[in-house]
Amino acid sequence: MMGRMIARILAAVGLWLALAGAAPIVLITQLSQARIDINTTFRGAELLVFGAIQYPQGSVPDAPPDIAVVVRGPTAPVTVRQKARIAGVWVNAAGVRFESVPGFYAVASTRPISALADERTTAIYEIGIRNLQLSPASGADDEISRAFEAGLVAAREKAGLFAEHPGGVQITRGVLYAARVALPAAVPVGDYTAEIHLIREGRVLASTSAPFLIGKSGFERWVYVMAQENSLLYGLAAVLAALSAGALAAVITRRRW
Repeated sequence: MMGRMIARILAAVGLWLALAGAAPIVLITQLSQARIDINTTFRGAELLVFGAIQYPQGSVPDAPPDIAVVVRGPTAPVTVRQKARIAGVWVNAAGVRFESVPGFYAVASTRPISALADERTTAIYEIGIRNLQLSPASGADDEISRAFEAGLVAAREKAGLFAEHPGGVQITRGVLYAARVALPAAVPVGDYTAEIHLIREGRVLASTSAPFLIGKSGFERWVYVMAQENSLLYGLAAVLAALSAGALAAVITRRRW
């Protein structure tokens, strides 16, 4: 009887050790800010993404893994149009609609994205600007869609709304990680997500995410809420403000002359 009980205990301990050894890696993540406010003095901000890697049984590997931090949001349809000169006047010509374009997208990584994993893996997790799934509207020619997509990406990169930062993630003692992501002044308001992926030998072993919000505050928030919830009153107020400004300018001009 005693021998049978000891055998059961040993079997249970062996099972526990096996499960502990197979336990997944866990990413613990924090953000420096859960909300970023935009007001009249807003000139951009910096988001700090930091945390720790929790290994099974606390065994830290000799070689640190790679980490990619993807910050994105909010997603909305965008129509890209090509300018054409007709009868000496520049007008909108052909266009392509993309259904899911992030208003902001940035990647910080320990190494260049091409060195983290193969194209299939980075495409699945949308790690890198070239791997964004912008979803062009059906019916558009593939070659034309790629040309318009390249133009859209180039415009967003020039505005600082799309960016890649290889070497932008630092790992300390193989456990602690941190990345700083710059948010430009033109960043749109809305819900954002910071996605963190731990990669080793080309495989994503763990992922986590943390949400944050970018919103307007003060007078900008009042104007934004009025425009969204009371569009008629907002339009009338805008017209009244324009007429008042014009009348004031006319009075000042007459006084000068």
